[in-house]
Amino acid sequence: MATRFAPDVYAQRLARAAELTATAGYHAIVVGTGPDFRYLTGSDAETFERLTALVIPAQGPARVVTARLELASLRESAIGELGLQITDWVDGEDPYTLALDGFGPHAKLAVSDALPALHLIPLSQRTSAPIALATPVLRELRMIKDQAELEALRRAGAAIDRVHARMAEFLKPGRTEAQVAADIDAAIRAEGHNLAEFIIVGSGPNGADPHHEQSNRIIETNDIVVIDIGGPVSPGYNSDSTRTYCFTTPRPDIAKAYAILEQAQAAAVAAVRPGATAESIDAAARDVLNAAGLGDQFIHRTGHGIGLSVHEEPYIVAGNTDKLREGMAFSIEPGIYFAGDWGARIEDIVIVTADGCEPVNTRPHGLVVLPG
Repeated sequence: MATRFAPDVYAQRLARAAELTATAGYHAIVVGTGPDFRYLTGSDAETFERLTALVIPAQGPARVVTARLELASLRESAIGELGLQITDWVDGEDPYTLALDGFGPHAKLAVSDALPALHLIPLSQRTSAPIALATPVLRELRMIKDQAELEALRRAGAAIDRVHARMAEFLKPGRTEAQVAADIDAAIRAEGHNLAEFIIVGSGPNGADPHHEQSNRIIETNDIVVIDIGGPVSPGYNSDSTRTYCFTTPRPDIAKAYAILEQAQAAAVAAVRPGATAESIDAAARDVLNAAGLGDQFIHRTGHGIGLSVHEEPYIVAGNTDKLREGMAFSIEPGIYFAGDWGARIEDIVIVTADGCEPVNTRPHGLVVLPG
């Protein structure tokens, strides 16, 4: 499978970025290496103490500034296929002046939010105008997925579903969380992922910590176990899905609370449609839990966007009045957490369609009872 899209995909993205740069009133945006750089160029180059950056003018062709020792690898990437101008430099030269060449001393610039301060400050010293974040430009590009991106997310969703379908092989009482995580890691790779970006195996009281990873705790027969897993599938688009498991009939209070959580997750999915606000999706899940007296156990936002980054715009959270648009993709993952006892979370990635949404994860949402 190709590790990047065809060159014309990146050419279209660069052209759109230039349009948005002009609309925002900037002379140029400077994009450091990372997900934004990869989105626009197909290259996963990295910046250390030597600057590598993409410069997108409001008018004129985009260019890449990089150290000469990185030149060969960049030319072998999609940057070479695009025919982008590459301005190279050697140690002792000033890459920041090269990056801003042609813009003048009063240029209005914006930079990607991942550009290190190591490079941001020297850039700011070469223009008299304050430097802004290019987030409004870049988020507008990346929030709306094109068809190639949506297909990549579908492949990633199907791949992580196949891992969840194998959970009875890995998740057994008497094993440690770390042992289970090691098997899941191998399965994630075997099912088409480049790597396991994260593996949460939260058994018993550890399930009450949403960002627990794994430990040497031995899984017990009466445990409720949260499994939250995901990672990138070529060309780098991420999966992220959570299911909750047990090995025996759960306590009545657990079964009741979990059934309400399932209703909350379904309510949020049902609320997704173009024009709905991001915060209204959060409210749809939260209202169900609040009505059942479980609101205090839901301690995080309902979801996050996903693509080349596991967490990106749009964020499905109270206060976000952004309206959903067709082509957005994000998680819906309400959870409930009882400190020292147990926790549960249900997570799907959904794509906003013309009249609702398409979940890319299709595994059962109920509390899955595995052989004990």
